Amino acid sequence: MGLCVLHSRARVGIHSPEVTVEVHAGNGLPSLSIVGLPEMAVKESRDRVRGALASGRFQFPAGRVTINLAPADLPKEGGRFDLAIAVGILGASGQVRAEPLQQLELLGELALTGALRPVPAVLPAALAARDAGRALVLPRANAEEAALVAGLQILPAEHLLEVCEHLDGRTPLASFDAPQVRRQRPAYPDLADVRGQEHAKRALEIAAAGGHSLLFLGPPGTGKSMLATRLPGILPALEDDEALQVAAIRSVSGREALDPARWRERPFRAPHHTASGVALVGGGSNPRPGEISLAHLGVLFLDELPEFDRRVLEVLREPLESGQILISRAARQAEFPARFQLVAAMNPCPCGYLGDEGGRCRCTAEQVARYRARISGPLLDRIDLQVEVPRLAPERLTERGGTGETSATVQARVERARRHQQRRANRPNAALTAPEIERDCGLDDAGRALMVRALQQLGLSARAYHRILKVARTIADLADEERIGAAHLGEAIGYRRLDRTLPGGSPGADLDRNP
Repeated sequence: MGLCVLHSRARVGIHSPEVTVEVHAGNGLPSLSIVGLPEMAVKESRDRVRGALASGRFQFPAGRVTINLAPADLPKEGGRFDLAIAVGILGASGQVRAEPLQQLELLGELALTGALRPVPAVLPAALAARDAGRALVLPRANAEEAALVAGLQILPAEHLLEVCEHLDGRTPLASFDAPQVRRQRPAYPDLADVRGQEHAKRALEIAAAGGHSLLFLGPPGTGKSMLATRLPGILPALEDDEALQVAAIRSVSGREALDPARWRERPFRAPHHTASGVALVGGGSNPRPGEISLAHLGVLFLDELPEFDRRVLEVLREPLESGQILISRAARQAEFPARFQLVAAMNPCPCGYLGDEGGRCRCTAEQVARYRARISGPLLDRIDLQVEVPRLAPERLTERGGTGETSATVQARVERARRHQQRRANRPNAALTAPEIERDCGLDDAGRALMVRALQQLGLSARAYHRILKVARTIADLADEERIGAAHLGEAIGYRRLDRTLPGGSPGADLDRNP
């Protein structure tokens, strides 16, 4: 009888704090107690562990067994501690060697037969184990996900007996590595599939180059959704550490299995307009990431924007500015990254055909105003590019031959513009702070005059003013220009479509021309 100390990992948000599993087997009446703030699934591990040990023909200690999961104030959940508890009992009772355990971390749920079942949120635990300098023992079904972490020794097993034989030195577990998974490149829909809509494609390129939010406004069937799905394909490729951040969020979400073969894809999330605020930002008694976090470093596409509940849309305002979301509950809180690129689409009026050449729209100005008022001014203020997507002429829609540039061609220009931004401020233009805007987005006399006219005639807010400067900076970067010119600024102002009056008047139309 004695004491065995080993290591495992809990999960809190996208983090995986270390849990020290201390198992003491001593004299006294036969009993097993688990302390350290375990939830019900952890408490039930006593029965799973007892059955697994019996199936492996091990002896369960006859005295009092106490299991402490430290730190005591960190909630523990799930069956991820089963393997560590079982091995700890065997180590404390002298049935396996305990010395190798100091260099290992153990994760896995046990079946009554002793087989190891996969557990969720393995990737954050793998990252933490690598940083701690320990090897990770886990179910074989989780090995591919953990193998995304370079520099980590992974020891997969299918049964408790395999782990025990490894500890005793009889049959060492073979290290697992899948480097070919990390080298696969994602495949996205091609921008060349979209016919016409050159103005919208230009806006899409600017949005990708500077990380700007974007709103498409147009009748049904003009290609708004098709354009939005092409945005991930023209964004710069994810770096390894960025891809790991995205994969870690998917791993802890519990909504879908992490596909290691697609781990380098930029996320594209398109929630339905009936989604709740909790579905968008995350929540629950044990907080889980929402759509904005699942879209981290990717695209959040909101189709039929006015059909979303207004209160739901308002929860996007703070994450759009801060790039993160803090979910607080009475017992705990969790912080998730949410640096997503918002792309939205909407019809110009309730029937969808306002401005159509066929004259199909019968909506009154009051109906149009009420429809657009479903989106609050503060949220619209945070959307950098507001672009019309008109219906294509029949001859353009049916023409043969090539339809435009491929995603690869546009992506090359986007990456060049991003390199300018990284060299200048180490971040995309959309994330520039006020001092950085002052430093990097200076205007000449012609540009200042144009900006003054825009502020006066469009009634722009200070936020809109700064966002126009950021967009103009991106347009200049795409043109490889060091300074923002009046032409760049005029184009940026032209993308503030909804800052103008409803059809029948366009007080900002003359601002699209250079003075």
